[in-house]
Amino acid sequence: MSFMMAFGWASIMLCLGVFLRAKISFLRNMLVSASIIAGILGFIFVNVCYNLQINFGTETEMYTLIVDNLFTVSFISISLTSTSAAEKNSSKKIFKGVVALGLIWCLLYAVTPVIAALVIFVIGKAFNMDAVYGMLIQFAFCQGPGQAATYGRIFEQYGWKDASMAAITFAAIGFAAAFFVGIPAAKIGIKRGIARHCGQIDESILKGYLKKDEQTEYMVKDTTCSSNIETLAFHFALVGGCYILAVGLSKALGLIPGFLGTSMKNMMFMNGMYAAYIVKSIMKKLKIDFLQENVLQNKITGWFSDYLIVCSFMAISVNVISKWMVPILIVSVIITIVTFIVCCYFGCRIGGSNDFERTLGIYGTCTGTVPSGISLIRIIDPDFQTATSVELGACNIIMMCSTPVYILILALASGSLSMEYSIIGLCLCAAVYLAALKLTKSWGKKTYSWK
Repeated sequence: MSFMMAFGWASIMLCLGVFLRAKISFLRNMLVSASIIAGILGFIFVNVCYNLQINFGTETEMYTLIVDNLFTVSFISISLTSTSAAEKNSSKKIFKGVVALGLIWCLLYAVTPVIAALVIFVIGKAFNMDAVYGMLIQFAFCQGPGQAATYGRIFEQYGWKDASMAAITFAAIGFAAAFFVGIPAAKIGIKRGIARHCGQIDESILKGYLKKDEQTEYMVKDTTCSSNIETLAFHFALVGGCYILAVGLSKALGLIPGFLGTSMKNMMFMNGMYAAYIVKSIMKKLKIDFLQENVLQNKITGWFSDYLIVCSFMAISVNVISKWMVPILIVSVIITIVTFIVCCYFGCRIGGSNDFERTLGIYGTCTGTVPSGISLIRIIDPDFQTATSVELGACNIIMMCSTPVYILILALASGSLSMEYSIIGLCLCAAVYLAALKLTKSWGKKTYSWK
């Protein structure tokens, strides 16, 4: 009942978000997604109910649990989606953009926790907040609420109380920063002629829904007979099966001794990805992969993402996090500024006519998620004339180079490594990513200017 009530309230907030996006001109012009609006409404609703002691049938802990699991199943759904031959061929041509965007992301992934930890070290004592909590910022900003909740839970297992709540709060602020900084930047780019591929944003995009006469495309193809099993049910069954397999993989990895085994056991999103690849390989081997339909799988991933954003906001309890709200806000503002500066500096030096699109895309990704980055790209490249969105999706491969960063941070959280050595290690990682940008010729001359 608690889960269904949480789902129900999140659904109501989403419906209100769609309505408000369509009716309020400021929200339309800012292209704020219904899920962000719904999340803010849900955050207000949950905390007002708590303060007035109104029982609304669930609690913030349930939303935290939902965020954690939704992120896992969204990773499963993404991994189940096949890559088309066209995308594979195009990725060969856009290799430079893929490498550059991935390395910029890795650089911020290593640098931002150092800055956040140092800021909290300076101001945190007044709020009884340990500098270790600053090491959660990159999971929230660079990876989103799902991984923020996951790593927050791992921190809590090592004794860092309320780490999940702090991480999810960072993530929610990051989503707001992605759009409330990214959209004005996109409009400046359009006004100054930096955005070379922008077109006219039509009314349907502004209001956020399609009228009856605009609804011209069918959502999916049927791959199963509805008299046997509905196609949608079959695809959800694949996700559910992968989840069970991921649980088994997590238990197996948990047998690895030390903090590494504990950490890998709790990284369900990674194990979900491995499980999806295994299932997809088995389906190909059995020659039944034709039963899996990419368009529907993408729609399911979008469904998970929308609810993930809403629930991440509704998971925040002001009563729990209020003691740290000031340092969290200060750190979030500083990291937003740093992220924007780094993305702008390196984004205009990758080399290509779509460098501005790359800049906005990687900024949105480094403050929210890849879909946030693609949403910003769509403002200045509505017809996807450039391959930037493909580059952004493909750079997940390069992001795997960030593995030493989270190993260092988990070692710190577990007490296996000191703060000093962790910071030194993260700085060395950042130096390697900077060197890689130079070696791959992704750090060259400016291709555009904001002036």
